[in-house]
Amino acid sequence: MIKKIVVSVTTIAFLGGCSTAAKDITPAHVSPSQYSNYDCEQVRLELLRVSGRVNEMTGKLDKNRENDNTTATVGIILFWPALFFLGGTKEQEAEYARLKGEYVALEQASIQKKCGLTAAK
Repeated sequence: MIKKIVVSVTTIAFLGGCSTAAKDITPAHVSPSQYSNYDCEQVRLELLRVSGRVNEMTGKLDKNRENDNTTATVGIILFWPALFFLGGTKEQEAEYARLKGEYVALEQASIQKKCGLTAAK
């Protein structure tokens, strides 16, 4: 009976607490109209800024995911209470989704203004 409870708690903690990989975060909707007053140079600069921040956040989120996977493995094998410390910050994941949305909106603004800009993600 206790074994079943431990397995259930472990499974719930493992599945519910892990950080989300950056590639699995969906962009939040951001309207390109917020960039309607930007000229092509302003769109370019903002696209570069957002792109840089997306790259930085990708590294952080993926590192959080890697750390959670390691902790989960150790927790399952050696010390199951460690599983309660899993999970990246939801704030980082929300910021990443917003930044990805801004990136998409900036690309759309660039297309609408015929700027011909894109930045490497």
